[in-house]
Amino acid sequence: MTTEAMAPPSTKSQVLRSFDVTDFPAVGGLEEEWRFTPIKRLKELVTATTLTGSAPGVAPGDLPAGVSVTQVDAGKVEAVLTPFDRISALAYGAAANVTLIDVAADTVAAEPVVIRVVGQGLEAAAARTYVKLGNFAQATVVLEQTGAATLADNVEVVLGDGAQLTFVTLTEWDAESVQAQHLKFKVGRDAKVVHVQVSLGGSLLRQFASVEYAGRGGEAELYGLYFADAGQHVEHRQLVDHSVPDCRSYVGYRGALQGRSAHTVWVGDVVIRAAATGTETYEINRNLLLTDGARADSVPNLEIETGEVVSAGHASATGRFDDEQLFYLMARGIPESEARKLVVRGFFAELINKIPVEELRERLGDAIEARLAKAGS
Repeated sequence: MTTEAMAPPSTKSQVLRSFDVTDFPAVGGLEEEWRFTPIKRLKELVTATTLTGSAPGVAPGDLPAGVSVTQVDAGKVEAVLTPFDRISALAYGAAANVTLIDVAADTVAAEPVVIRVVGQGLEAAAARTYVKLGNFAQATVVLEQTGAATLADNVEVVLGDGAQLTFVTLTEWDAESVQAQHLKFKVGRDAKVVHVQVSLGGSLLRQFASVEYAGRGGEAELYGLYFADAGQHVEHRQLVDHSVPDCRSYVGYRGALQGRSAHTVWVGDVVIRAAATGTETYEINRNLLLTDGARADSVPNLEIETGEVVSAGHASATGRFDDEQLFYLMARGIPESEARKLVVRGFFAELINKIPVEELRERLGDAIEARLAKAGS
């Protein structure tokens, strides 16, 4: 067996890890890590031992100096992520090639790096993406995911010492698409990553983001914006593993839900190990229920093994429209439908403004308003 930990885990950071899909037991749906997920809708992603569908096409836009995007053999890049669930291991075994996005050391990318990932159909497939920033490099990378897909994929992001990355992942799959993705950040000494995860399209999305610190002074900010319509299942999980001193993390996810059986899940885990003195961390999840019949599950968790931390906390809130806000706007002559749009757009504004690409910010604002208009029609 190719596992890193076989003893029963005492913390989230000690669960089974393996590249071999057969090391993981069959997924039944009652396990803690799967209890919110509609297992049957994952189809072959939880039953197969290999995947034969066509991987999504990858189309990079114009690349700034110092940045390259190539397809390489899977054996030519060192794994950053060791899977700790069956689907992630399945994706590793089935993905023969890797999309390598390489930002050379000391590069300051003048323009965002935009990578368009286009699904090739609903036959179950695997993919792997690897983003590498050299020491003291600075870049914004946008990963746009569209088309039809049933996809298991792993995304690995490595930041060298002093590097700075804004990484935007935009999910706009077709309505019947299914995706289970694991995203792993490895943050070097005094490096900083800002991740903005936008989840809009697809029938079922299950996205797991984890953070590992490779040196002191590392920073990770993880933001998420999601909007679930009737029948959609959108699930986000994070594991921020503070294992070295003097590092910081912030997790802030916000979601809106409308329509019967719209379901979102957010599970945020932060582990502060005994050696991670001087840690600063906070996580918060907020959900806005726009209609009856929608459900949001929110589970923040902290595991702290040292008392020598700067700060550590978490919060979660789920509620409906603020009637006072609506009344205030409607009393000034704004129709109720427009007032609702303004409230929702204001709810998401802070996160949208984290995206340093104006065209993308405008697209997201328009997409949110289009969903609200569809519900009101």
